[in-house]
Amino acid sequence: MVVGERTFINQNNTCIDVTRPSMVTIGSDCYLNSGFTLMTHDFVAGVMRNVYGEFINSSGRVTIGNNVGTGVNVTILKGVTIGDNCFIAAHSLVTKSMPANSIIAGSPARVICSLEDYFHKRMETCDEEAKDYARSIRERFGRMPVKDDFWEEFPLFIDKENLQEFDNCIITNQLGMGYSMWIKQHKRRYNSFESFVEAAYKDNNNEK
Repeated sequence: MVVGERTFINQNNTCIDVTRPSMVTIGSDCYLNSGFTLMTHDFVAGVMRNVYGEFINSSGRVTIGNNVGTGVNVTILKGVTIGDNCFIAAHSLVTKSMPANSIIAGSPARVICSLEDYFHKRMETCDEEAKDYARSIRERFGRMPVKDDFWEEFPLFIDKENLQEFDNCIITNQLGMGYSMWIKQHKRRYNSFESFVEAAYKDNNNEK
């Protein structure tokens, strides 16, 4: 197999078919989640052999590009190429090749939108999701949220101007190779963590 740099393959319930390792290529900066399955062959031949008396070989290359992520329990079958910068949703069964810069989902899987379209959609919804998470902390635990709760939501109230206010290890771990670009261009939506929390509870009160 060829596996690129900085690629993470979760070992939990993962099955990569290495009967033909020369046919498996996985790019750099990929994240392959638990339950990931990759097949370079199938065994329909076993059924046909018992009916027709012939044994027919079956195999195909699988190529995964750079910066490809998967949800849990994704299966990629033989003969499939996944382009760069794709995300494959949980429980998808990929039976054919997929273009770069795509969000992929389904069984059988299909392109549901471009990466760019999904990026803009997520930019619109991430704010309210984070505020709802803040509210859930008080509802469930009976306390106000603290900064360390927001290991994924920190960009809403952190940018290069106030980096010192948050755990730098969390920031660098989450941003990875994109750290330098993020530092250069990212602008926080809230002046401070406190103003973010205030907005979360203000919005909730306005809805009632």
